[in-house]
Amino acid sequence: METWEELPDVSLVPTNPKAPQAKMSAQDSCLSLIKYLLFVFNLFFFVLGSLIFCFGIWILIDKTSFVSFIWSKALAISGILTMGLALLGCVGALKELRCLLGLYFGILLLLFAMQITLGILISTQRTRLERRVKDIVMETIQRYHAHPEESAAEESWDYVQFQLRCCGWNSPQDWLSIPSLSSNESEMHRVPCSCYNSSASNDSAIFEKLSFPQFSRLGPLARPRHSTDLCLVPANSGIYSEGCARSIQKWLHNNLISIVGICLGVGLLELSFMTLSIFLCRNLDQVYDRLARYL
Repeated sequence: METWEELPDVSLVPTNPKAPQAKMSAQDSCLSLIKYLLFVFNLFFFVLGSLIFCFGIWILIDKTSFVSFIWSKALAISGILTMGLALLGCVGALKELRCLLGLYFGILLLLFAMQITLGILISTQRTRLERRVKDIVMETIQRYHAHPEESAAEESWDYVQFQLRCCGWNSPQDWLSIPSLSSNESEMHRVPCSCYNSSASNDSAIFEKLSFPQFSRLGPLARPRHSTDLCLVPANSGIYSEGCARSIQKWLHNNLISIVGICLGVGLLELSFMTLSIFLCRNLDQVYDRLARYL
């Protein structure tokens, strides 16, 4: 008598429908974390860009000097660019829009490539860059106050001398042959007031010159734009003896670690944002396909 072995009913074998759902849930949670991280970081930089833009507008309205006017434009433009890029990241991450995330990644990649290129050019063309800067500075010194209505470069160089406590490019001798600084009344050589070392002299006459309105708020640089006033001091009245070329080299040497650290930090931040944005962008389609399959 033949016996039939009973086979288990396949339809009665318990299945675990929650397994793929759990897997999908874990992946969705990871993508959600990346999305909101990208959103929060870009929201922070959007607020930072807004503050930079407002600060630039405030300096522009203040109009204390031409250099502050230039800085205000630079800050305003930097703020607008930061706000625009952060807005792309915020909206693209929050709304999960691949086109915005792709544009955000492309702009970051372009900025990163430009920074790398700039660093390579500075390191390989250092001698040519130093020569070019020297030529620009010497031309500015030779034309100092020759055209008072075009004083942007002169005010910028005054600011450098005042902040770095130096005079001339190589030495104060660079100023001694400038026609606009020569005195018709005497043969005494004169230099701009930004060369004056106030800590090395207590000459009351010099302090009276330094109390003019154009030096009232931001030091020797803060004179009104296109001012015809020319503040000069005698070359033997206690001026800075070191040239600005050496002072700039000292400043770069003393701040080299900070400069490199800031550049590396910005580069790593850009790489992190690029990684998060491209990861989120590439995995959005997979998530949508899984959702469509299991719904």
